[in-house]
Amino acid sequence: MTRSLEVIRGHQAPTGAYPASPTFSAYRGYSWLRDGAFIAEGVSRHGDAEGAVEGATAFHAWCARVVGDRAGQVEALIARPGAPSPAEMLPTRFTLDGLDGTDEWWDFQLDGYGTWLWALAEHTARHGVTVPGADKAVRVAARYLTAFWHLPCYDWWEEHLDRRHVATLGAVHAGLRAAVRLGVLPAADAEAARRAISAIAELIAAEGVAPAGHLRKWLGGDAVDASVLSCVVPFGLYAPDHPVGAATVAEIERRLAVGGGVHRYLEDTFYGGGRWVLLAGLLGWNHARAGRREEAARYLEWMAAQATPSGDLPEQVSDVLLAPERLQEWVDRWGPVATPLLWSHGMYLILADELGVRP
Repeated sequence: MTRSLEVIRGHQAPTGAYPASPTFSAYRGYSWLRDGAFIAEGVSRHGDAEGAVEGATAFHAWCARVVGDRAGQVEALIARPGAPSPAEMLPTRFTLDGLDGTDEWWDFQLDGYGTWLWALAEHTARHGVTVPGADKAVRVAARYLTAFWHLPCYDWWEEHLDRRHVATLGAVHAGLRAAVRLGVLPAADAEAARRAISAIAELIAAEGVAPAGHLRKWLGGDAVDASVLSCVVPFGLYAPDHPVGAATVAEIERRLAVGGGVHRYLEDTFYGGGRWVLLAGLLGWNHARAGRREEAARYLEWMAAQATPSGDLPEQVSDVLLAPERLQEWVDRWGPVATPLLWSHGMYLILADELGVRP
């Protein structure tokens, strides 16, 4: 746990941004709102550690600058007739200086904006801190999500632009609830956000729940995806003891969990489709909140066991693969699996806190 805090603190940019991975070729120099929000949540939960509160606050201040600086772009998108193209929407990742990247990426993703709003509300409530620029940025992000939550976009894994993903909708739902709760929205915006919150919940109930009772990967599909665990814990669209919440956790564990690690989804071929460290943390988090502490602890132990000799946690491990014949093509394209992945360290810190584990 101390090592996870050191890794995150040591790689945080002077601007406050958390790089997704400081050495991985495709991630180097970029910070994602989604990854960073979970990283910041892990750090924030360990506020007794040196610099933890300040580090998480600095990340949220960076996000506030990034989002707030795009207020004019958001208003122009809202004002234009018809739906904007994906290329016109706000990006999912930014340079560490807060600029749009110049490399091509699968950029139109809404979940990061919702996840950041959720994490900001958690951090400020936990520590009573004021984040510079946050009020403006909350208003910008809420207007953006309220206007465009219904559009198909790329998912957590930056795939399937043509689908509406349940994990994305869950993140937007949580983010808009957080924005309303923060109390900085104008009355009309708060009311519009509440209408969107209700519409998202109704849509997921109607089209996002499989006949077996668990959440789907995307609306109308049959696949399951470990990312939808977030709709239970932490986003709270369904409580752990709600039939849909309980069925979702059980189905993902049955189909995607292997020996302590968790696959993204059964058709995954990225780096051969290995087991993801951060998803083990997400499943453990769900178990912990449901009172299944022994199961949660096993996932924490597996996460720790995946660390390199220097204590770095990877994005995924390649010992149990869904598509082993696809591993080498990704190694040839981007190099070895991203290590360290700061999101993995952030999720380790979150699960450790849920279980009351301290250095």
